[in-house]
Amino acid sequence: MNGIVYALRTEPHMRMHLAATAIVFALAGVLELPRGDWLWLLAVSGVVWIAELVNTAIERAVDLASPERSELAKAAKDAAAGAVLVSAALAAIVGLLVLGPPLWERLFP
Repeated sequence: MNGIVYALRTEPHMRMHLAATAIVFALAGVLELPRGDWLWLLAVSGVVWIAELVNTAIERAVDLASPERSELAKAAKDAAAGAVLVSAALAAIVGLLVLGPPLWERLFP
């Protein structure tokens, strides 16, 4: 739990993921989604959180191992950040596919 709390305190993107997760789950509750849809949302939200936590760990480890500027250090950080971007894009696509149709039905009956 300490790592999660640390990331929430120090990483603005982690707080954005927390807010996005809360909004997605609140919307899923309002839309009364079936269990299978909840599982998709839980899975992709978990992937994003895991990617962000691993990214934070990699950034801190690289900073410790290579406090001076280094192209390899930059490449490691960029790759870890890329993993977060890919996971967030996946979550957005799944969110649109899962939440989009019932939200559209609710807004435009």
